Amino acid sequence: MSDNYALKAGDDSTIAAPALLYQPPMPKSFHSEIGLIGCGGITEHHLKAYRDAGWDVVALYDLNPAAAEKRRAEFYPDAKVCTSPTELLATPGLNVVDIATHPAVRGPLIEQAIAAGKHVLSQKPFVLDLAEGQRLVALAAKAGVKLAVNQNGRWAPYFSYIRQATRTGLIGEVSSVDMALNWDHTWTAGTEFEKIHHLVLYDFAIHWIDAACTFFGGSPAESVYASLAQAPGQPIKPPLVASVIATFPRGMATLSFNGCSRFAPLEHCSVVGSAGTIQGAGAICGIKSLDLTTAAGTARAELTGAWFPDGFRGTMGELLCAIEENREPENGAAANLNSLAVCFAAMKSADEARVVSLA
Repeated sequence: MSDNYALKAGDDSTIAAPALLYQPPMPKSFHSEIGLIGCGGITEHHLKAYRDAGWDVVALYDLNPAAAEKRRAEFYPDAKVCTSPTELLATPGLNVVDIATHPAVRGPLIEQAIAAGKHVLSQKPFVLDLAEGQRLVALAAKAGVKLAVNQNGRWAPYFSYIRQATRTGLIGEVSSVDMALNWDHTWTAGTEFEKIHHLVLYDFAIHWIDAACTFFGGSPAESVYASLAQAPGQPIKPPLVASVIATFPRGMATLSFNGCSRFAPLEHCSVVGSAGTIQGAGAICGIKSLDLTTAAGTARAELTGAWFPDGFRGTMGELLCAIEENREPENGAAANLNSLAVCFAAMKSADEARVVSLA
């Protein structure tokens, strides 16, 4: 009976893991002076990645001057602390701006930077409204500047390796993406994060939603169904248990999240294609190896690097490479709207308890 249902292991022969270019990209010769608008907590990882890569941050701005002064002292003591975004954008030689503010105030700053002829790396989520995102993409195209999004999870080593494996056709055409995480997100109690109803789907899951979209080669999803639940005894108001099913033209992504798991945190990812499967499990945001199985056998890829800071070096590095090579960055804002559409549809689906069409 088990043979009839194919509930058995296949060929267990071991083969060498393919060498894929999953490390953060670096420009060959292009040099840019970078400005940072917004110097909050996450920018510690931005600036550490930029400093370690040898990139020059020459100007900083934050509504709270002390935050900018702190970042300057920590990472770039020769940088200028500016009194306004206008002053920062006028810095001689500066041609790339990292805008790391909250999304509610980010749009006008992106538009101002584009008008000043600067290439922009926008913090995620790119925008709160898809039409506004399309408008900013069009403005950047008209101005001849690159507009990219800091979807730093794309250059987490395991996400990046899987993306390269799917892109190069190693597992054929992808039919399913399954990702599941259980971890403790209750540290958000008493913080501003606790005020976000869709704390899991919006603030956290966007990285995994974006990864799933890239594994399907950027093909827009067709429909989304999502649901939320309160975990028994959870100490914060936003639901911490969530699931998302996104249907693509030739497959499906199933994502599961439990942010109220006190014990044995684990992340699992499995991508199945017509010619193979790639999967791995490990620490949250830190899967260290992947198994790639095809007709030739199974290869274990032992990965180097880590999401922090490689993800941040990857997003800026890809933008710099795109400028150098005069092409659209892989993390370009236009393509990122596909991921945002799935994220927004998931929130709508969970609120309305129905399947949401992305048409």
